[in-house]
Amino acid sequence: MKVKTPDGEKSFDVDVVLSAAGVVANIENIGLEDVGIATDRGKIVVNQWYETNVPGFYAIGDCVPGQALAHVATAEGIICAEHIAGHHTEALDYGNIPGCTYCSPEIASVGLTEKKAKEMGYDVKVGKFPFAASGKATAAGARDGFVKVIYDAKYGEWLGAHMIGFNVTEMIAEVVAARKLETTAHEILRTVHPHPTMSEAVKGATEAAYGEAIDL
Repeated sequence: MKVKTPDGEKSFDVDVVLSAAGVVANIENIGLEDVGIATDRGKIVVNQWYETNVPGFYAIGDCVPGQALAHVATAEGIICAEHIAGHHTEALDYGNIPGCTYCSPEIASVGLTEKKAKEMGYDVKVGKFPFAASGKATAAGARDGFVKVIYDAKYGEWLGAHMIGFNVTEMIAEVVAARKLETTAHEILRTVHPHPTMSEAVKGATEAAYGEAIDL
């Protein structure tokens, strides 16, 4: 499949949904050494509330460990501000951060890949739903792409999801919310998705993982 990126048109295997650019934080010559703020491998060292080793100094965003993404920095900033204000807050789960690539077609993913899940010892159930089987995608002229889901075979835990296609950067939030709520595959199978929509592919992929597909 060919994908248009800011650097031009590139080809990707349809089983590969990783297209990313490296980001390097610029933390030089901003006074960190003057106050003794610790750094490691080009990042400012912070705890789960984004406190540095020097009292009264905090850091968030691309200059601290974690995904260099705008929505990550926003979440970190809110958690940091709430902690400074003395409110009870919850640490950020970096394992449930959606990654989006705004190319054409779009790419979105969250959680573990099938390979990583197997390396971690999970027995997995994997399902894929191609947009070529989607009525909405067909009507929109956007049949390229798919949704792939990975579940733990033992408990139905949603380990990860990977998507490529039209509007998938909007669709990935369903997976993020479901994983946050510890939703299982069984609950997704019983969740009614509107028809016709692109989001039906999420349920369709789950049905495929469990041998219950009716639209493939």
